[in-house]
Amino acid sequence: MFTPVEFKRKKGESFENFLRRFNRRLIQSGKLYEVRQRKFLNPKKNKARQKEYALVSKKMREKKEYLRKIGKLQEEQRRRW
Repeated sequence: MFTPVEFKRKKGESFENFLRRFNRRLIQSGKLYEVRQRKFLNPKKNKARQKEYALVSKKMREKKEYLRKIGKLQEEQRRRW
């Protein structure tokens, strides 16, 4: 998965040059891109969980619709941005 890469300053190398070399190698390796992509990755739900979620949502929608029809739930105004 992730292999650590070791960087050492060369003899007589300034810190700015070392940092520039480090950043260039990091970008070229693709590790930075990979980590940034993984940061926002949301794991997918399995099929059973998706079906369960869909059934619960459907049941809640039907319940709200029934309550609206019998007058127990007020109609909500839809907001427009």
